Amino acid sequence: MDQKLIGLSEGLLENLEFAHKRFQYSKEKGVRGDFHEEVKPFADQVKGATDSWREAASNWVGENRPKNLHVNQIETAADYLEVLSVHAFFPETSKKRFLDQIQSVEYILNSLILAIQQTGGQK
Repeated sequence: MDQKLIGLSEGLLENLEFAHKRFQYSKEKGVRGDFHEEVKPFADQVKGATDSWREAASNWVGENRPKNLHVNQIETAADYLEVLSVHAFFPETSKKRFLDQIQSVEYILNSLILAIQQTGGQK
């Protein structure tokens, strides 16, 4: 279970990296993503991965109670992931807000991976 959660977290980090690169492209070129060709498929894929991660991560945090990680942070990260997966395709998206949310999600995902590794992947 713990290795699966690490895999889900790493997959979301990859999605986050893609969203960040796509956002930079949108900002630089001023080009909006095509909703049906780009935005919806990516957002749907992220939503599916996020839903699986949200449940597994919330359960893990609830059971293991890591020192600096709480269930509400998991919920916030999941919500941000879903928003970022759409906003990455639009040049009018606030750069500061987008980057702040990316940083927050990265921190939570990396903190969770580290917490799981520190418990030795028990269970």
